[in-house]
Amino acid sequence: MEINTGMSSEQRATVGGGLAKLLADTYVLYLKTQNFHWNITGPEFFSLHKLTEMQYEEMAVGIDEIAERIRALGFYVEGSMEAFLNLSSVTEDHKVYPKHDLIHHLVEAHEVVIKDGRILSSLAEKENDPATVDLMGRRLGFHEKAAWMLRESL
Repeated sequence: MEINTGMSSEQRATVGGGLAKLLADTYVLYLKTQNFHWNITGPEFFSLHKLTEMQYEEMAVGIDEIAERIRALGFYVEGSMEAFLNLSSVTEDHKVYPKHDLIHHLVEAHEVVIKDGRILSSLAEKENDPATVDLMGRRLGFHEKAAWMLRESL
């Protein structure tokens, strides 16, 4: 059935592509955050363990919301790790780093998502997609707060 919601298929595809990248970035950051959560050690263990748990749980909710927005625009979600890694600007960590390095890597990854999210928000605004603009406001707010909290742990 054709989608007739006031956005052309080209507009929906443009926003959907941006959302697919956001989904990939968020998923890789989610895994990166869990890796930190599982492997943190030292005197700040409990507080950082709890902080990262809170952050990856919020990202799990966000991942679902982003994927459902892609579906609402009429596109399927490419949900494999291979697809996410090919699309994401967030890099995987392949080893366990010292605590401060891990925190720094997480802050950098949140900043990547924030920068790409700002671009997507502007694009969605241009394509007259207030639902995606609203989603981006919430996602950007989360990532900015997460980066701030992590920065304060350095």
